Amino acid sequence: MIDLSNKVTIITGGSRGIGAACVKLFVQAGSKVAFTYKSSKEIAEKLENEMNGLAKAFHVDMENEKEIFEMVNQTEKLFGKVDILVHNAGIWNDGTLEKMSLDHWNELIRINLTSTFLFCKACTPIMKKNNFGRMILITSTAGQRGEAFHSHYAASKGGMISFTKSLAVELAPFNITVNSVAPGWVDTELNNEVFADSDYKEKIRQTIPLGKIATAEEIAGPTLFLASDLAKHITGEILNVNGGSVLCG
Repeated sequence: MIDLSNKVTIITGGSRGIGAACVKLFVQAGSKVAFTYKSSKEIAEKLENEMNGLAKAFHVDMENEKEIFEMVNQTEKLFGKVDILVHNAGIWNDGTLEKMSLDHWNELIRINLTSTFLFCKACTPIMKKNNFGRMILITSTAGQRGEAFHSHYAASKGGMISFTKSLAVELAPFNITVNSVAPGWVDTELNNEVFADSDYKEKIRQTIPLGKIATAEEIAGPTLFLASDLAKHITGEILNVNGGSVLCG
């Protein structure tokens, strides 16, 4: 039912985890995809080759404004337009308040929040020109309820959630919807370190009413929905995908 034929999608952080699952699913739905990676060149090129010419990988530093705008502009030149933005790239790490340095705080805010601003800013003129756009920002339940010992991460995701709601109203007159998917725990490379403790992973699983930790594909599916015509009257929404562990719709 979901058909993204003749659509062009940018997916950030597309070489691994949720991003890679989105690349595969969006291509399956018929979209051409440009995706970013930072360090996983071999993995990104392998994924690009598996997509049979429907995906293009771009090396982009999420802290570099010039590289971000160049990637968006190159995507428009390559595919003719940009219809959909899935901003997924980000980092997660520990940071207790008293021990966190300003550099540690600023790095995470730049990578998670400032890059959101820059990608949306770069894509907006192209979407306005075509009177069509779908922006989906991958946030987190941490951005809604907060998260002790990860306050910088929660602040960045909370900022993305407020940014989603703000842009939804600002861009609505141009047929551009802006929504967010807010995952809870997801079993991806981002969480490999914390999930290395199998006992802790099991404790987390037991807190989830549906009884399992989400896979990347289970986040990619709702993301695809928000990019489709099935969701054309939804904007400013924060879609929680967490197995019922955080009920904050």
